Amino acid sequence: MKKLTLALAASVVMAAPAFAADADAGKAKSAMCAACHGAAGISAIPMYPNLAGQKEAYLAKQLKDFKSGTRKDPVMGSMAMPLSDADIANLSAYYASLK
Repeated sequence: MKKLTLALAASVVMAAPAFAADADAGKAKSAMCAACHGAAGISAIPMYPNLAGQKEAYLAKQLKDFKSGTRKDPVMGSMAMPLSDADIANLSAYYASLK
C-alpha cells in the first residue's frame, strides 16, 4: 500500500503544471486566435475548430505540438511559434473556462 501511495503522489506531482495558469492573461492574449476560432472560442467557419470548453491539457498539448512541429499546419505552426510556455498555459486555461 505504501508503494501505491508513493506512486500516486509522484504521478500527481509530475502531472501538475509548473505554475498556475492565468485565464485572464489568456483572454488578453487570445485576440490573435479570434480571427479563425471566434472571439469567444466558437468558430463561425466550419474548417476551424471551436476552442471554447475544450480540456485545458488537450489545448496545451496541441499548441505545444504545433510549436514543436510535431503537429504540422502552416498557419497554426506560425501562430504557436512565438508563444511561451506561460502563454500556452494561459490560453489553454482561458478557452477551457469558456462554455
